[in-house]
Amino acid sequence: MIHPTAIIDPSAVIADDVKIGPYTVIGPNVEIGAGCEIAAHVVINGPTKIGRNNRIFQFSSIGEEPQDKKFHGEDTWLEIGDNNLIRESVTINRGTVQGGGLTRVGSNNWIMAYVHIAHDCLIGNDNIFANNASLAGHVVVDDFVILGGFTLISQFNYLGSHSFSAMGSVISRNVPPYVLVSGHMAKPVGVNVEGLKRRQFSETQIRNIRQAYKYLYRSGLRMEEAEQRLENIEQEAGELAILIDFLKKQEGGIIR
Repeated sequence: MIHPTAIIDPSAVIADDVKIGPYTVIGPNVEIGAGCEIAAHVVINGPTKIGRNNRIFQFSSIGEEPQDKKFHGEDTWLEIGDNNLIRESVTINRGTVQGGGLTRVGSNNWIMAYVHIAHDCLIGNDNIFANNASLAGHVVVDDFVILGGFTLISQFNYLGSHSFSAMGSVISRNVPPYVLVSGHMAKPVGVNVEGLKRRQFSETQIRNIRQAYKYLYRSGLRMEEAEQRLENIEQEAGELAILIDFLKKQEGGIIR
């Protein structure tokens, strides 16, 4: 299962059925769960914990030191969940003490070639990051988010569930759930309707989400007034709960 040219630190904890390709290097304080496949020429440094049934393709760098001048060799971590597909030349850095010490990637994510996930990012589940998408430090991404190729996200931003960025988007503010953004700098251009249909949202649910989008972006309401409108209809439109929760938690303002 482990190619004879691979270099594995004695402290690494690797499940018996893990496959590791030629010339891959696994450093100290790395844990890799059952069913994982690590291709050739991958470097994984720790402290890093990788769950079950992940595939990591060639030339990826996982768990390397953060690209942050404040980092001075402290013990910080990377955690990766289960069933992720991490394609060629992806880079995922560990956290920093100032950012909480942890970079986390959830489960069932599809991370395409040359994606960069910087220190202290917190990534949820079932996301798709297309080629060359880059996340600066401290970015939070919830679930079912799609980033188009070459999307750039600046530090400390928050992307809500079911949001979508078009190819080449440059995101410098928080993106609410369900919202589709595009451009440099990115602007809201509508609701991620196609994504919601694929995830079996009903016509009624999508209609409610579109109404919420109008309150936020087309009504001329102040943010506090828009939030109040959303709360007034939430009891009859439970799908708006994650949007209302996002608006309460986010800091720094939403993309507008």
